[in-house]
Amino acid sequence: MSRIKAGVSLYSLQDQYLTKKMTLEDIIHYVKECGAEGIEILPDQMLKGAPDLTDEQVADWHRMLKETGLQPVIADVFLNTNLYKNRTLTHRECIDLLIKEIKQANRLGIHLIRLVSMVPYWVIEPLLPYCEKYDVTIAIEVHAGMAFDVKATNDFINEVKRLKTPYAGIVIDTGIFCRKFPRVVKNYELNNGASPEMFDYCDKLLDQGTDLHAVIRQNGGKLPEDFVATWKTHEDEIFGPLCDGYENYPYEVMDDLMPYIKHFHFKMFEMTDEGPEYSIDFKGLLQYLHDHNYDGYVCTEYEGNRFTLPGHPTVEREQVARNVKYVQACLKEIQG
Repeated sequence: MSRIKAGVSLYSLQDQYLTKKMTLEDIIHYVKECGAEGIEILPDQMLKGAPDLTDEQVADWHRMLKETGLQPVIADVFLNTNLYKNRTLTHRECIDLLIKEIKQANRLGIHLIRLVSMVPYWVIEPLLPYCEKYDVTIAIEVHAGMAFDVKATNDFINEVKRLKTPYAGIVIDTGIFCRKFPRVVKNYELNNGASPEMFDYCDKLLDQGTDLHAVIRQNGGKLPEDFVATWKTHEDEIFGPLCDGYENYPYEVMDDLMPYIKHFHFKMFEMTDEGPEYSIDFKGLLQYLHDHNYDGYVCTEYEGNRFTLPGHPTVEREQVARNVKYVQACLKEIQG
């Protein structure tokens, strides 16, 4: 039986944190007020010194969790292989960095780590003894533009299947389920001088059940000529190649992956006044997850903040609150 729980990635409130409008403690309490059950954190962003935290920092973290009753669900981890100008990190150095992240997660009471897309599959097996010792699962993020047609992603998933361990899995980012091109992205780029015809092209593909990324793949990795023909400005040349980052997979792509899916990023660009997210059908996805007995968290991950129009305030707080409220309402209807 599924038990889907709503959480919030603190990444959603990054501008509030960066501009010192809210402290980490403010953010954690705000997330609780929104009605979330758990939190997701990017330690590098909001915990100074991570992964080498002091005992005082760890104790303060646990104090805030105790005060709010929120569950620490997952830590978002990057593997920075380009720390040096003259070389990439060796395999051993990569493993050692991730061991530190596993130990940090354990200290924070977190039992799941999201590895950023494109982390190589060969990290899994040597990390398993540490995952087991510290009770921390590692999971690769399947992200739009780097999803199921990308070799590195498939290599990681295939290794997870081969090893058959509860300590390795997948995190799904809902940017792969865009049914419309995000309106805030379009408006931001139009303001920068992009041509509306470029976005009309992308929306037509999405209406047809496909997307630009898929068309590029079918075109031998090249941008289709009729798409490039919509470009009229320099901004089109800059942003046009980035339009492939909004994919339109059917939910059925997850059918054989459900045993390995540990978590969901509910990527969110714009919660509308009417209720739903503009470009992603969260209710339909939640129904699919319920029908397939998903038992875990779905965490709001707001990214519309980066497309705030000049002269306008970011609306992170409002968007996060709306998304949690909407997800909880959907879950009440679906799960009873």
